[in-house]
Amino acid sequence: MTRRGKVIVGLDVGTTKTCAIVGEVTNSGVDIIGIGTHPSSGLRKGVVVNIDNTVEAIRRAVEEAELMSGCEIKSVYAGIAGSHIQGLNSHGIVAVRGGEVDENDVRRAIDAAMALAIPLDRKVIHALPQYYIVDDQDGVKEPIGMAGVRLESKVHVVLGAVTSIQNIIKSVSRVGLDVNDIVLEPLASSEAVLDQDELDLGVALIDIGGGTTDVVVFAEGSIKHTAVLPMGGIYVTNDIAVGLRTPATEAEIIKLKYGCAYTPLIPQEETIEVPSVGGRSPRRVSRQVLGEIIQPRCEEILSFAHREIMKSGYEDLLGAGIVLTGGTSMIEGSIEVAESVFNMPVRIGYPVGVGGISDIVKSPMYATGVGLVVHGAKDRSPVRFKKGEIPMLRKITARMKRWFNDFF
Repeated sequence: MTRRGKVIVGLDVGTTKTCAIVGEVTNSGVDIIGIGTHPSSGLRKGVVVNIDNTVEAIRRAVEEAELMSGCEIKSVYAGIAGSHIQGLNSHGIVAVRGGEVDENDVRRAIDAAMALAIPLDRKVIHALPQYYIVDDQDGVKEPIGMAGVRLESKVHVVLGAVTSIQNIIKSVSRVGLDVNDIVLEPLASSEAVLDQDELDLGVALIDIGGGTTDVVVFAEGSIKHTAVLPMGGIYVTNDIAVGLRTPATEAEIIKLKYGCAYTPLIPQEETIEVPSVGGRSPRRVSRQVLGEIIQPRCEEILSFAHREIMKSGYEDLLGAGIVLTGGTSMIEGSIEVAESVFNMPVRIGYPVGVGGISDIVKSPMYATGVGLVVHGAKDRSPVRFKKGEIPMLRKITARMKRWFNDFF
């Protein structure tokens, strides 16, 4: 099936799930036309630890997305997270040539801000302009065309480990796809769930995924701080498995179905059935007990996120409060426990601003995937990372072999 609009694919390679979301660029924005998900076991805390498992999860998610969208996927925008991510603010100064700021001057000012002493094992993922200073005029968002002799740039630079970036690219390439760009996952999530008013007022986005919790702080309309914490919803699942003596797969189901992060919301008399291990009979357990297991871990994760926000120095400028997103934010009581930790307004962030089958992806767990599509729709750069040459016959043969293995 041939589609008229440009097709963008966002690939969220997470610790617990890999998700491929297909979007079509239209005159009115972006329409979501396909989605594919597959459980992921090749990552730990957002970092690839098993290439083969990661490749298989990506392949399955992409094939499912291709079937649903009716499009052949050739390239993706891939998300990246992990505790190796480092965000820092930098400053660059250049002389304006010709007395009027042009695109070349802006580019040189950003390059000057990126002239940092970067370790050999680190690579710049993003250089995000915050604002510019033209001579003595501060807070300039768009300096092109302004008269001046000196241009200064304030830039937020995001660094990542070279090996982690290469492993993501390698995993995608082994599926036979190009990587248009590597995008910081919380930055992608912010594209999907935050509106301009929140960015202007000041807001902190906390994306609680399976293996990591991503924090990004916006103030005065621009990004100020980024951090990735090596903890997430899988910690809550493990606590439930140990506390209730139940298998991890059952603990995940219990968390999603009965979990509550704020015990005052749980009726005292309510009970749940908990499967046992070793062939023992299921037990009835008070739901209050489940809440007493979940709440301390959620408070701990949010407390570490709060510490990052305080470290940024912009806590007092968050007029729009906190936005929670990611799969773990779907647990009942997340807003209440977050408000008790941050002492400011909290809401759950759902992907907005897209059309098509938006009702299917309107969930915090798809915020990063949808955000990658929105980011890709705005990107005008060429493909940055091309796959190695893979003979088409070999690719078709491998796919047919997988189909036969599934059916027989």
